[in-house]
Amino acid sequence: MSVSLCRMLFCCLFSMLFQSVVNAQASAAPPAPIPAPALSTGVGTSSHDDLTVASDTASHPSALTLADAEARALKNQPRLLAEQFRAQEADKRITESRSGLFPQAFGNLTAVEANGDSAVAAGAVTTSSVSTRAAAGGSLVQMITDFGYTSNLVQSARFEAQSASQDEESIHQYVLMQVQQAYFAAQAAESVRNTAQAVLDYRRVLLRQLNALAQSQLRSTLDVQFAQVMVSEAELAVVRADSTVQKTQAQLAEAMGEEDNANYALADESLPPAPGTDPAAYVKEAVADRPDLKALRLHSESALHEARADKDQNFPTINALAAGGEVPIHDSTIRHEYGAVGVNLNIPIFNGGLYTSRAAAARLEARATDKDASLREIEIARDVRMTWADAHDAFLQIDVTQRLVDEANVAMRLAKARYDAGLGSIVELNQAELNQTSALITAASARFDYLRSMSAFQFALGDLH
Repeated sequence: MSVSLCRMLFCCLFSMLFQSVVNAQASAAPPAPIPAPALSTGVGTSSHDDLTVASDTASHPSALTLADAEARALKNQPRLLAEQFRAQEADKRITESRSGLFPQAFGNLTAVEANGDSAVAAGAVTTSSVSTRAAAGGSLVQMITDFGYTSNLVQSARFEAQSASQDEESIHQYVLMQVQQAYFAAQAAESVRNTAQAVLDYRRVLLRQLNALAQSQLRSTLDVQFAQVMVSEAELAVVRADSTVQKTQAQLAEAMGEEDNANYALADESLPPAPGTDPAAYVKEAVADRPDLKALRLHSESALHEARADKDQNFPTINALAAGGEVPIHDSTIRHEYGAVGVNLNIPIFNGGLYTSRAAAARLEARATDKDASLREIEIARDVRMTWADAHDAFLQIDVTQRLVDEANVAMRLAKARYDAGLGSIVELNQAELNQTSALITAASARFDYLRSMSAFQFALGDLH
């Protein structure tokens, strides 16, 4: 009898000590991020041991900050690099269009063996005599005026280059948003996994306690069975959370433009201030700053100048011409040297409506792009209001979820006290634990939900750099 009494006293003292530790942990904040936990319970099957070995052999995570992730993405992301090349190509189009304003110089080397007294007689109205000769010379063509055709082409190319630059900026901001979204999603998954692991650790301790009490006949085997079910549920939650962590890490690697799915240890970022209460001011800011809207407006300007250039092709083109050289080998029909200057006036008379149709098509393209810009303004206003609402709601949820955790902790302590006093059942305790776990996971995600919402909101404003 004395041995049994000592065992009962020891179990009661252990229960009181364990309850004080649990209450202190429940009232504290969720645990800080820790490495991926092993899932062996000591009472499970061999599959749990395999998971433990897999966790032990995993590579150590590499430290990664948000700034580092953004720098990697801007360096490696193929989509951004492709857009940069397109912007450089558009810059080269300016030089290509402007080349018509400069002199065009050509060098010529000609050697001909001709039949005597022959002339080109077919394929042209006039005939040209052909002489045996070997000569070297050059020619120069300088456009005097084309009545605005080349100038409008240059302006069109400049606006198109500016549009391409804004497209590059839009992709730049989109890549940053994708990295931030993936980064915060990975942090949220890690936080949920840590919370699930903390719940699993607590339920393992509770299972060991109930096993000891059941051996002392202070608790029923039904309570032990319920505790084992709770441990299995917690293990399943950890497995699912770990899978989510792996997926979000892969998404983060893809957002950074990296093929290797490394295991990252992500640094915490400070919370940005909450957005203001008036979304209308943000809509005006977005309409003024969004690079994709600027690109559409610049593309419209480019189309207008292209239409003017096509219209200017109906006007004459005046060129100054010069040519000269020497003919060291020649027959008697030509001189030893030659040289000439002149002016050429090219007047378009009829081309089947080619220039007119080109100008009309460019004007229609400009009008269509204007409508695209108007549609984009409407979409921007919608996006700003929606992302503002999401960010505002996510910010408020941080405090609400923390209060939910506090209330769930209180309910858990009361349910545990009732259960220890024999006034409550294991089912009631299990329900309290489920509510506490749900509250902890919700609170663990709330902070990162706000960070992701603010990232989307800043992208909608065109304010990601």
